[in-house]
Amino acid sequence: MNSFEVIGGKKLKGEIVPQGAKNEALQIISAVLLTSQKVTITNIPDILDVNLLIELLGELNVKIERPQRDTCIFQADDVNVDYLRSDAYKQKSGRLRGSVMLAGPMLARFRKAYIPKPGGDKIGRRRLDTHIIGFEKLGASFNYSGDGFFELQAPNLKGTYLMLDEPSVTGTANIIMAAVMAEGTTTIYNAACEPYIQQLCKMLNRMGAKITGIGSNLLNIEGVQSLGGTEHRMLPDMIEIGSFIGLAAMTQSDITIKNAGIEHLGIIPEKFKQLGIQLNFKGDDIHVPAQEVYEIQTFLDGGVLTIYDHPWPGFTPDLLSIVLVVATQARGSVLIHQKMFESRLFFVDKLIDMGAQIILCDPHRAAVVGLGREQKLRGIQMSSPDIRAGVSLLIAALSADGKSVIQNIEQIDRGYQYIDKRLQALGADIKRI
Repeated sequence: MNSFEVIGGKKLKGEIVPQGAKNEALQIISAVLLTSQKVTITNIPDILDVNLLIELLGELNVKIERPQRDTCIFQADDVNVDYLRSDAYKQKSGRLRGSVMLAGPMLARFRKAYIPKPGGDKIGRRRLDTHIIGFEKLGASFNYSGDGFFELQAPNLKGTYLMLDEPSVTGTANIIMAAVMAEGTTTIYNAACEPYIQQLCKMLNRMGAKITGIGSNLLNIEGVQSLGGTEHRMLPDMIEIGSFIGLAAMTQSDITIKNAGIEHLGIIPEKFKQLGIQLNFKGDDIHVPAQEVYEIQTFLDGGVLTIYDHPWPGFTPDLLSIVLVVATQARGSVLIHQKMFESRLFFVDKLIDMGAQIILCDPHRAAVVGLGREQKLRGIQMSSPDIRAGVSLLIAALSADGKSVIQNIEQIDRGYQYIDKRLQALGADIKRI
C-alpha cells in the first residue's frame, strides 16, 4: 500500500490544469452502452475509478480504442449481457459505486440489468432507492438475490411521471438513460440539475434523444427507438478546481488554474470568497494570489458564518472537506454543516492532532476556530479515509510544519490524476513511497 511523504511549509507557484470531471465521466462513459455506434469522449480523467469503469466496459465486450490517455472511442455493438451476472463482474463492480450507472443504459437497450452493492467511499449511507424506484415506475421489476445483487427486468419500459424523493445526481442520470428509449414521455420533477446532468442530457440529445428542460429540475423526455454515435468533451473537474483554490490559500501560494470552466462553477468561487480568499478571473483562468492572511466573513448581523451543502445550484458536498481544512488557518470562525453524509467529517480528528481548533458537534456539523496563521499545523502520520478527506489532509500536510506521511493514498488516486507529479511541478515537496 503506497503512501505520500510530504514536507510542508513550502510556498507553491505556477499554473495547473484541472482534469476532466470525475463525476461526469462515470455517467457519460456508461451512456456509450445506449448505442451500437461509435462514441468518442475526450478530456477523460486518468484516475482509478474511471479506468475501472472503462475496464468493466471492455469486459462487457465493448470495443475500446484509446489513442491518448484522455481520449476513448467506444463501440458497444456486441455487448455480452450475461457478463453482468458473473462473479468477475460482481467482484470488480463492487469496488466502484459508479458501476450502478450501467443499469439505466442496460435497461433501456437490453431490458435487463444488475446492480451490485455500492462500493466507493465509506462516508455514510448511500441509498439506491431513488434509482430502483425510478426504474420500477418506468416498468422494471427488481429482485434482490441476497448475494449482493439487485436483478432488474424490463420487457417494456413506458414513460411516466416521476417525483424524485431526493435530487440525486446519479439517480437522475440513471433514470434519464433508462427513459430515453422508453415508450412515450417521461417527466422527472425534483431532478438534479448539476452541470454533470446538463452535460449528459446535451450528449444524449446529440445522439438523437429528445430531452427538454435541461438545466432545470423539471425534465421532459420523449422516448425514441434508437440512438446514434456522437463526440463529447468532459468539463473541467469543479471539485479539483475548488481543491486547488484551497491549496493556494493554505500554502500562501500564487497559483493560476487554467481553463477552469468558470461558467460551470456556480456558487463555488463565492463560497471561497466568504472565507476571505482572493480570486482573480482572467478569461477562463482563475488566479489565486498569495495571501498572508484571509479572514472569514460573518453574516450581516454579525453571526458566525455557516457553510452547508445543498443540491445544485447550492454548494457541492464534495468540497466541504476542503472548506473545513482551509478554515483552520483563516482568521475567524465558521460552522461546517455536512447534511448529506453522516460520516464525512470524521477525518477531523487527524486535523486536531495537527493542531487545528475544531469541535465536532455531531456527525454532520463541525465548528472551526481559525488559527489566523498564528500557529501552524504540524506534520503527523495519518491515513486517507476517502477521496475528498484524503486531499484535504494532503492540503493540510502541504501547509504544515515538518514531515507528514499519508497512508491509503489509493483513495486519493481514485479521484485525482497524477496529483503528486502535478504538485511537484508547482514546487511541492511530495513523494510517493
